[in-house]
Amino acid sequence: MNEVVLILGMFLATFSVRYVLFAIAGKVTFSEGVIKALGFVPPAVLIAIVMPAIAMPQGSLWLDWRNPWLIAGGIAAIVAWVRKDLLTTIVVGMVSFALLRWWIN
Repeated sequence: MNEVVLILGMFLATFSVRYVLFAIAGKVTFSEGVIKALGFVPPAVLIAIVMPAIAMPQGSLWLDWRNPWLIAGGIAAIVAWVRKDLLTTIVVGMVSFALLRWWIN
């Protein structure tokens, strides 16, 4: 019974938040500053998800030149900044990680 209540509670919380946003979508206009600021939300969320895996691959902070996750992440960030191409960034990041993992270990 507790699982059913939990699932219904999660459904209501998720649905209500999304329904409210869809209900007012055409009625509210945002300023240019808010629209510009909202453009930074996806990169910020992606960094918040990826950085712990890069900086703490073994569970504790590991900021060292022997951390292949950190070095490959830095290489991928530079490639993304220069090229602005997702596929190139992914390929270079994965290849550099594989090579670093082989070379360092």
